Amino acid sequence: LPRCGYTPKSRALLRARSVFVVDERTQTVLTEKQADRVMSIASVSKLMTATVALDTRHALDAPLNVTVQDQDFDKFTGSRLSVGSVLSRHDMLHIALMSSENRAAAALSRDYAGGRPGFVAAMNVKARALGMRHTSFVNGTGLSPHNVSTARDLARLVAAASRYPLIRAYSTDRDQWVFPGGPRARLSYHNSNALVRSGDRSIVLQKTGFINEAGHCVVVRMMVHSRPIDIVVLGAPGPHDHIADVIRIRRWLRCSL
Repeated sequence: LPRCGYTPKSRALLRARSVFVVDERTQTVLTEKQADRVMSIASVSKLMTATVALDTRHALDAPLNVTVQDQDFDKFTGSRLSVGSVLSRHDMLHIALMSSENRAAAALSRDYAGGRPGFVAAMNVKARALGMRHTSFVNGTGLSPHNVSTARDLARLVAAASRYPLIRAYSTDRDQWVFPGGPRARLSYHNSNALVRSGDRSIVLQKTGFINEAGHCVVVRMMVHSRPIDIVVLGAPGPHDHIADVIRIRRWLRCSL
């Protein structure tokens, strides 16, 4: 509504290259901006990694090792989760979703009957099943720029991932200690989403992402006056712009709905 500050001029203030906002219950599109533009999605990919990992129905309390194969050979990023660390699948899933821990996601994608190639194939099969026609995955971390999707497609993933209680819970936890053994007996992880860290309890699912090719990205399911609203923001240029866009959209929604 214009009285809530939603005008063509204010819409132009959104910094992201692609935006999609949909009322989950009615499937009413509330606003969009280049929602069908195919883009790199960075660690937003981990939402699909989590759904496929949970679909395998492996025992989540079973241990999972970090190996040399879980190192990042795309961007050569580091990790506090050293090779040789051992965590439960529960903990791997938790820190992959909450803190975007790449080696945890890589370990989960390796822990599959067909190995990592089979896992990535399952990610793409799941995407097709969800109607994500413009989406493709090549790994489970999102560190490859060839993990691509659209904002409209990702809203379908948010809706699917929201049906998994663990994904909702783990992606919105503020902090978590893990105990990987070895010389680093205890590690503290924090949520990668500033809104969750600040205590915004209206967010019931989220995932952030960043690589240079993707820009700053975030997907959120947010309760607005008891209505689930899915917000997808892709390709924001600055490190705070994706969150600023969500805050601006949240303000429009809370006033308008």
